[in-house]
Amino acid sequence: MLPQNMSLPLDEISKLDFSIKRVGTPTLESHLKDVIFVDDSETISYCADNAENERLIKEGKKVPAFLAAGPRKQLYFDAAWVRVAIATCGGLCPGLNDVIKSLVNTLYYSYGVDNIYGIQYGYSGLNPKNGLKPLILTPDVVDDIHTKGGSILGSSRGEQSVEEMVRTLDRLSINILFTIGGDGTQKGAHAIHQEIEKRKLPISVIGIPKTIDNDLNFMDKTFGFETAVQNAAPIIQCAHNEAKGSLNGVGLVKLMGRDSGFIAAYASLASSVVNFCLIPELDFILGGEHGFLTALERRLDRKHHAVVVVAEGAGQNLFESGNDVHDKSGNKLHKDIGPLLKDAITNYFKERGKEINVKYFDPSYNIRSTEANAMDSIFCSHLAQHAVHAAMAGMTDAVVGNWQGYFTYVPIPLATLARRKIDPCSQLWQSVLLGTRQYMDFGI
Repeated sequence: MLPQNMSLPLDEISKLDFSIKRVGTPTLESHLKDVIFVDDSETISYCADNAENERLIKEGKKVPAFLAAGPRKQLYFDAAWVRVAIATCGGLCPGLNDVIKSLVNTLYYSYGVDNIYGIQYGYSGLNPKNGLKPLILTPDVVDDIHTKGGSILGSSRGEQSVEEMVRTLDRLSINILFTIGGDGTQKGAHAIHQEIEKRKLPISVIGIPKTIDNDLNFMDKTFGFETAVQNAAPIIQCAHNEAKGSLNGVGLVKLMGRDSGFIAAYASLASSVVNFCLIPELDFILGGEHGFLTALERRLDRKHHAVVVVAEGAGQNLFESGNDVHDKSGNKLHKDIGPLLKDAITNYFKERGKEINVKYFDPSYNIRSTEANAMDSIFCSHLAQHAVHAAMAGMTDAVVGNWQGYFTYVPIPLATLARRKIDPCSQLWQSVLLGTRQYMDFGI
């Protein structure tokens, strides 16, 4: 069985380029002590099924594998001369400050890099016309930022001139750029890398994958996701309490998930009180024998209360097609499913003369702007440390990933090849169906 984040068959994935580019050949001896160095021959197989890998070998095909992350014996950059820039882009996400702190501390204490700059408000800070000066980052400056949500550097969406951003990096004599962000951010990082390569500048570009929706490809999870699921659970419990507190009570909770329903699915499993989980990967209809409203009515007739969790990008098939509108990051703007469902439920039962009490919850901003939980904080530290190892060894155009329990380096073009989505045939979705038992009320 293929991992759920790619629909491509293994034979097609074996044709993809998993190699990591470098700014140049590393020739400097690392001075790290008491560490286990990782050799460039060490890889992590994409497919965990050895039988499938052996089949590829017999057929003369390449076994797809990621370069293993970790410190290298040979470095490209001399710490005494290195100047580093860090940028956080896109929407807020729990763990941004944890990543910034770990980047600064690893650079400073492990490698001796003391010229570290924070770029204000994402890529906007690399465009001089915005008048945003870089911040000087030291261990003292970032000492307690992990206790706060958001990003001390600020963030932004939207494209900036790639040529202007690279000119800024060159003027500031930056050698390493860390980009903390999701799909749009890393596509921007790849464009920056291409312009750097065209100008033949010795600048490494390394990404740390930040997407609360957990929808970046070729990685099992991204930071902020676990915190989002944990913080969604008590809100779902509140919706459950509200639903049970009145006859035919419905607790309707809209969670983040523009194109992928991972938060909705995992939060539903974690809460164990959800009766309907609606995700972008699966269209649904409102009316008819197998429609959502009919299914909800069956549930209320039987139990007199229901909890519905819907991902923000679900049910887009229910809206009339309109203008193809995108946000500043190039993401397609979806219509708001929450109010549509709330109104549809209310009107449906009103027309039938049945009492209904709908309580609507939209905790998106509360969840994304909070500080990271313990597990996410640890994960952020690992990602940042491996990002520094990659950059100091001269790697570029790569993001740090996590695959089958191992940290890896993933070429940015692979990570942004397509959005990671829930496979309806996966164990994850089957677990959601077993937990909610919504298939019974949908009559399927």
